[in-house]
Amino acid sequence: MLLPIGDDNQGRNSRPFVVYILVAINVFVFVVFQQFASEGNEFTYAYSVVPYEITHNVDLVQPVRVPDGPGVIPQFPGPSPIWLTILTSMFMHGGWMHIIGNMLYLWIFGDNIEDNFGHTRFLIFYLVCGIAASFAHIMVDPSSVTPSLGASGAIAGVLGAYLIMFPRNRVRALLPLGIIWTTVELPAIVVLGFWIVIQIFSQYTASFKPGEGGVAYMAHIGGFAAGIALTFIFRRRANIPRFG
Repeated sequence: MLLPIGDDNQGRNSRPFVVYILVAINVFVFVVFQQFASEGNEFTYAYSVVPYEITHNVDLVQPVRVPDGPGVIPQFPGPSPIWLTILTSMFMHGGWMHIIGNMLYLWIFGDNIEDNFGHTRFLIFYLVCGIAASFAHIMVDPSSVTPSLGASGAIAGVLGAYLIMFPRNRVRALLPLGIIWTTVELPAIVVLGFWIVIQIFSQYTASFKPGEGGVAYMAHIGGFAAGIALTFIFRRRANIPRFG
């Protein structure tokens, strides 16, 4: 499994302020609201995307009995209207490895895309890709009550844009060889092409186990596809390298 750790930033003309802000918001929400809040788990479930809630326009708030606690207490309510969880879920994560991996990908691949799109257009692009990713996930299992969260879908859109715009950029990645890790440099088209193939294959195998929790591979695929399509709308063509 390749782990990207850097890329070629030659030709970048601006600082990726939106990438910095997105990373900061994600870390802040995870640390303050999900890790140290007194009702961290309730907050996480309430502001994640639950496909059933979206397709039925209902907030599944149930009373929770706390062992050795004050008895039955209400669960943390979600936002109103409930479809706002499609946005809030983009800024939450399921654990330290989840957020570290996502922020690493955003940090490496987001700066070149923001430089080309511009700050405002990149933010719009990022959010739209995240929304598309959530709808792709909901479409696969619209009655699921399993919460889904993370920036992965929006970041997958960034990866799709990077694949189209900078296919020849060299990406530095860690490659495990048994117990030894080595560094390799590969074209972005190889690294990101390998990544999306893994997502498609994983979604295919996951389709034989409906209803089980885990990684929302369809959200990755949907975000990636949205990123590719939207790139042709958001990009500044004069700066795009050509094949041949």
